Amino acid sequence: MMRGVTAHLPSTTPAVIRLTRYTRTELSEILGDGPDPFGVSWAGLTWLDKEEHFGIKQDGRLVAHTGLVTVPLSIGSLETRAVGFGGVAVAPDLRGQGLARIVMTAALEHACTIGPQYGLLFCLPHLLPLYERLGWQQLHEDVVVEQPGDTTMVMPLETMWTPLRDGAQWPTGPVRLRSLPM
Repeated sequence: MMRGVTAHLPSTTPAVIRLTRYTRTELSEILGDGPDPFGVSWAGLTWLDKEEHFGIKQDGRLVAHTGLVTVPLSIGSLETRAVGFGGVAVAPDLRGQGLARIVMTAALEHACTIGPQYGLLFCLPHLLPLYERLGWQQLHEDVVVEQPGDTTMVMPLETMWTPLRDGAQWPTGPVRLRSLPM
């Protein structure tokens, strides 16, 4: 009998909530107090704060998060906007239970109502399969991102995109995020 296995699975899908705030304190609640919670400090990037936040709480503890922000973007000669996804986090002790899928799906559903036709995120290479399972596609072009002091740099992380409208296709041409990365 598989009683031991099913005893640890949630009986219902956890509810995703809109968070009224998301600060270093909330991030620490999920990932702890380490100096580099996302493992990307080596990239030397300054990141854009997210404007909207979605989370999952279990037993009063925040255990998962996804943030959104609308960003200006140019792809070839097209000037457009994208909904940037970032700050995706799941408590280490709860990974593998589908919480990233649940919180990302809720954020994605909301992103589809904002207006832009593209979702955009940056991630470490080992996370590509996770986002691919969620319907994201890897973007193989270099993406130039803005940084403080009127400087730019090529994004050293992997870039992924997803359509936010039926039939949306990623255009061809050089890609420049006209803001800090999210």
